[in-house]
Amino acid sequence: MRGAGPVAVLRLLTAGETYGYELVKMLERKSDGVLAMGQGTLYPLLYNLQAKGMVASRLDISHARPRKYYRITEKGKRHLEHEAHQWQALSDAMTRLGITSD
Repeated sequence: MRGAGPVAVLRLLTAGETYGYELVKMLERKSDGVLAMGQGTLYPLLYNLQAKGMVASRLDISHARPRKYYRITEKGKRHLEHEAHQWQALSDAMTRLGITSD
């Protein structure tokens, strides 16, 4: 499961830019809690993805509290595509070994 967080965040960002707290809620909801993470885990992950050029951000000060919105970059999309192939290969291998969710 190592590495699932960054891939999940990049995947969610393909739907459009969003802010951190919204990502926390989406991760929990869309993964039925399996990939739930707190803000203390998410923000360092986002900063790391941003440092690697996979995510970009913008500050929106139109709200009562400023929000930083994140979006996936072209580099992030390429990385996500590569990682998606790796996760699919892992899933296929586990299925061949008889490890399924049934």
